[in-house]
Amino acid sequence: MEQIPDPVAGPGQLAISIKACGVNFPDLLMIQDLYQVKAARPFSPGAEIAGFVSAVGEGVGDFVVGDRVIGRCGVGGMAEGIALDASKCTRIPGTMPFPDAAAFQFAYETSYYALVTRGRLKSDETVLVLGASGGVGVAATQVAKALGARVIAAVSSEEKLAFARIHGADDGLIYPASISQPPDSRELSRALKAAVGAAGADVIVDPVCGALAEPALRCIAERGRYLILGFTAGIAALPMNLPLLKSCDILGINWRTFTMSQPEENHSNRETLLQMYSRGKISPVITATFPLKRGGEAIARLKDRGAMGKIVVTN
Repeated sequence: MEQIPDPVAGPGQLAISIKACGVNFPDLLMIQDLYQVKAARPFSPGAEIAGFVSAVGEGVGDFVVGDRVIGRCGVGGMAEGIALDASKCTRIPGTMPFPDAAAFQFAYETSYYALVTRGRLKSDETVLVLGASGGVGVAATQVAKALGARVIAAVSSEEKLAFARIHGADDGLIYPASISQPPDSRELSRALKAAVGAAGADVIVDPVCGALAEPALRCIAERGRYLILGFTAGIAALPMNLPLLKSCDILGINWRTFTMSQPEENHSNRETLLQMYSRGKISPVITATFPLKRGGEAIARLKDRGAMGKIVVTN
């Protein structure tokens, strides 16, 4: 920890007094130089923040000092203040606590983009969520349920399965912590097919990949959509005859580039999600909070892939 000058709001920017910062798996990758975007040293990790506007830069007409906002910053969130482009900030409801706000954007906007914008989810479909007890997994479960889908949670322990059910999953199953090649993968595929039903999963949400990907893909429905959100268990190698046999789509979900290339559509998605939050349809599940001086511990909690829900650092 060190003292640095207070951020100054440049043209088109807001200076924000940070009250909470969400912790995400890319934070862990970034400090290890394993993320696709490299941050110049030194930097503070933390990509999504919530707080008060403390100053408004030249040319900004939509915000005033004192506004409660969320913002996506890539890096710099684990600090007491930050200067951000106003285009990356959004007002939040007065009833939304800052920890909820800081845990909202990445998980829920990624999930909505995956399920709706890319996955074309319909209200009567079955969704299989891998890693369903994690931050993105819980968000995907809640969003899918809010849209009328049936959700099957796949997790690695009884504790995580109970957690997933409490937070919206209709049913679920436990997969091995480590999966070898056949026969283990075939047994898992049979278990997944039994869980989702004879018709298969219409949509599969996968922030895990690794050895889970092939057994999961084998249980997809005809014309199903397999959504790839991340690789907490490693990058998968798939037999490419499966998409042909299933007539299914494998879709990459890069929310970060979506926010840059289609900001208006992303803003519309966010407004829909904030309405869902206000109606009580979705709500971040925060299982641990850390003060700023222990931010490193917060990120370290992600290393063993045992964390459930969201972790937040607070000021």
